Amino acid sequence: MRTTRSTTRRSPATALLAALATLLGIVALGALGPATAHAQSAGALATGLHISDGRLLEGNGNDFVMRGVNHAHTWYPGETQSLADIKTLGANTVRVVLSDGYRWSKNSPADVAGIVTQCKANRLICVLEVHDTTGYGEDAAAGTLDHAADYWISLKDVLAGEENYIIINIGNEPWGNTNPEGWTAPTISAVQKLRSAGFEHTIMVDAPNWGQDWQGVMRANAQSVYDADSTGNLIFSIHMYSVYNTAQKVTDYLHAFVDAGLPILIGEFGGPADQYGDPDEDTMMATAEQLRLGYLAWSWSGNTDPILDLAIDFDPSRLSSWGQRIFNGANGIAQTSREATVYAGGNPGDTQAPSTAGTPTASAVAATSVTLTWTAATDNVGVTGYDIVRVRGGSETTVAASATNTATVTGLTADTAYTFAVYARDAAGNRSARSATVSVTTDKGGSTPGVGCSVGYRVVGEWPDGFQGEIIIRNTGATTINGWTLSFAFANGQTVTNMWGGVPTQNGDTVSVAPASYTTTIPASGSVTVGFTAAKGATNTAPTAFSLSGTNCTTA
Repeated sequence: MRTTRSTTRRSPATALLAALATLLGIVALGALGPATAHAQSAGALATGLHISDGRLLEGNGNDFVMRGVNHAHTWYPGETQSLADIKTLGANTVRVVLSDGYRWSKNSPADVAGIVTQCKANRLICVLEVHDTTGYGEDAAAGTLDHAADYWISLKDVLAGEENYIIINIGNEPWGNTNPEGWTAPTISAVQKLRSAGFEHTIMVDAPNWGQDWQGVMRANAQSVYDADSTGNLIFSIHMYSVYNTAQKVTDYLHAFVDAGLPILIGEFGGPADQYGDPDEDTMMATAEQLRLGYLAWSWSGNTDPILDLAIDFDPSRLSSWGQRIFNGANGIAQTSREATVYAGGNPGDTQAPSTAGTPTASAVAATSVTLTWTAATDNVGVTGYDIVRVRGGSETTVAASATNTATVTGLTADTAYTFAVYARDAAGNRSARSATVSVTTDKGGSTPGVGCSVGYRVVGEWPDGFQGEIIIRNTGATTINGWTLSFAFANGQTVTNMWGGVPTQNGDTVSVAPASYTTTIPASGSVTVGFTAAKGATNTAPTAFSLSGTNCTTA
């Protein structure tokens, strides 16, 4: 449930319902039956992106797996550069927030046409969604799916002919937690209204329960909704937040659709913990990759709650820890995204691997992190990303991924020798030979001569069993700090659950923070900010002592 310029929080009653779902377990929801055939095959009617045998395919029949993010365009219409930034980081899809005018200012046909043009120029598949429907039946301000369908029909002249490049997501999270069984009939009606108007696009439908379907209404009725679409070009979207806090809940839900031959993707998801729970994003991403299902993370930027901002202030060079996880982590976008073959870079006949990347060089070597840079590889079509591996004897482990020729590897152990190498990838999935290796030994930690520091700590927000904090680290010395480790201790058993701007390691009450890629360097008289969420008990005393790479800092 994500609304204008913020991460909208559920009411206590809603949170109670979500907790009930956690207790009951979504594994008890109704099972799906095997998919039935349509009178006319989806493939026969396909003019672009379409569904066949439960899979999303391009018009040429190639499998397409969405790997991308959501972008809040309707509230930030001036941030269209974001599409290029999202593509540069490796995404192949962007889900664009629009308004049909019911709740927010309507996006005009010219504006929507411009978004489609920019998606195509940046070689992105464009999922267009109406956000005004969010929480209908529980949120009095929400609009109906029927109103959203009329909006899409008003855009038909803009959208017709773009079936290779866009998917129509009729309405975002179009039902709340009040009588969610009411979701089925309006969803069928809206789909059929668009088909009657002549739309041939793949249509996406979101689940009730604010998109999370914790009562299983979409899961139980998916077959009937799918069968109501005469083309079969319909895909279901589940939004996975705090209800999906265990691996079993994630895998059970996704496997239920796949086993029934029904198409599904994770249309929104979050990883950082909030006051309602801690989503299992690792299982979401791993299962999506295993089953070859799409995922679209929430959201690029613009939340007043920065926990779910992938990029801080729309700056692609300032990825939050959530952003680093999505773009550069295991099963992340840089590692798994493949460009749509409708664009030249995704030519399915491309079997030529990129050239070998240059030998990495190490810089900003700290106790727990190191920055690696290498000469970029080349490719006959285009390099889309790099995998960074740690080499140990005859084995290797992927430790990072990057869309550019530099990466910061974090989570290392002080005073330890490491060997790293790099692979280059192209859009068709071809992988280069491994680069030559670089060996580096991390710093011992301890005092750093000439370092002066000041630390400011504050609680941004608090709830009964948790809080959000902010740490500002200031370099009061005369020289730039390249790489650092911040240490402090909690007094009341607080436990960090998520962090952006740094990478935490906690042992009991003691917390050690290594920098994120965008906070590694602190110029003289400059500062960096680390934000985090944490669990707590009744008392939440602030830490009183901080050290930076072994040097005691003053507090501000």
